[in-house]
Amino acid sequence: MQSASEFVEQRRPAGGRRSGKRDFIVQVFLRQEGHLAADELVDLIRTEDARISRATIYRTLQWMVEAGIARKVDFGEGRYRFEHSYRHPRHFHLICKTCNQSYEFLSSDIEALIEEVADARHFAARQSVLQIYGTCESCQAGRQPDRATAPTESLFARDALRIAIATERSGLEFYTRAAALTKDARGRKVFKRLAAEEKKHLGTLEARYRELLAADPELESHPTFLFFKGAANGLFAAGTEALRDGVDDRQALLVGIKCERGSHKFFKRYGDRFEESEGKRIFLEFADEEREHLDLLIREYKSLVERQKSRGGTAR
Repeated sequence: MQSASEFVEQRRPAGGRRSGKRDFIVQVFLRQEGHLAADELVDLIRTEDARISRATIYRTLQWMVEAGIARKVDFGEGRYRFEHSYRHPRHFHLICKTCNQSYEFLSSDIEALIEEVADARHFAARQSVLQIYGTCESCQAGRQPDRATAPTESLFARDALRIAIATERSGLEFYTRAAALTKDARGRKVFKRLAAEEKKHLGTLEARYRELLAADPELESHPTFLFFKGAANGLFAAGTEALRDGVDDRQALLVGIKCERGSHKFFKRYGDRFEESEGKRIFLEFADEEREHLDLLIREYKSLVERQKSRGGTAR
């Protein structure tokens, strides 16, 4: 796991001069959760070292923004707030104008739309900011808003595991059904092997999820952070539906290849884009597993085609 110091060094401009005061300010900033106003950071820093000037802290904040260590956000309060990006994925905000509470979320659909618009205009996007202003559920109901929030990294890991578990369950259902339908002995053996691997990995993921909740029993009650359209029911759900419609052995393998390719692409694409975090590792680990399954299915499909050709037919 990347340490905070490694994270900062990775973003330090080449040839940039080191500063003991700046490094101290960065360390204090990275220890904080949530969104800090510049004056709030000044108070924190000067509580620990009153010799550091306000101007030095402001300059360091600007340096952190330019280096990608901090993000500047505007909640409509008439001043900017700052959040660090260490093990803290890029995200968007829902902002309640009644209680001034902010709620973080990440959506693949919004990310994809932003990319589509930027590509269409040949625009090299560096940062995207989305603030949605309105009224939260508690304020609509006249309740006191709950100020307790879980760290974004924990919510990210929770939701990444939920998506991985849903995909593993759908994969287990798909391969179990494919093994029952396939007439070719070798193909059936491959499907059974993949079903066994899905079942084993599902158990590992579920144990990992239980460990996460054991560390923070309230974690499950927090709202969803990570939104991925079509992923909630698992990325193999459509493939299982295709098997129910009736397919031959070749088609079953092709459906499996399509599902594994889509799953690998999904987890690799977003895993590569996420900031260093447990959620990122979950996505990339899953992407590697899906790549192995995809390669196995492609080899088996080619082998089946050759065997059927040598027999002079394409029977089931």
